[in-house]
Amino acid sequence: MTARRRISSGSAFEAVAGYSRAVVDGADIFVSGTTGYDYAAMVLPDDLVAQTHGCFANIAAALALAGASLDDVVRVRYIVTDADYADIVFPIFGAYFAKARPAATLIVAGLLQPQMKIEIEVTARRQG
Repeated sequence: MTARRRISSGSAFEAVAGYSRAVVDGADIFVSGTTGYDYAAMVLPDDLVAQTHGCFANIAAALALAGASLDDVVRVRYIVTDADYADIVFPIFGAYFAKARPAATLIVAGLLQPQMKIEIEVTARRQG
């Protein structure tokens, strides 16, 4: 049996809140809800499009540490804070998931901080 492995983004908040950026369990990779926070600059962009690309960059980084990529994603949940954002972000989703075409859900809800516009959670399965 393969041991469960945790992947950290290095954020101190993970320990405080008791979670991991991602958990690898066998071939499955569960990536926590991820915002577009730019860890290199230590800022959250104001722009929805920039936040969306940041979400995917952060998710791709976690998946890479697990030996996977966005092409391995089988399930995605998008949370946006305004239903009007859908038309803006759908083409971005389609570009990142052109190959994977995962099962998807879009939820409109509030997020932890008012400046957050989008959060994305994925489940991936490594191939072979």
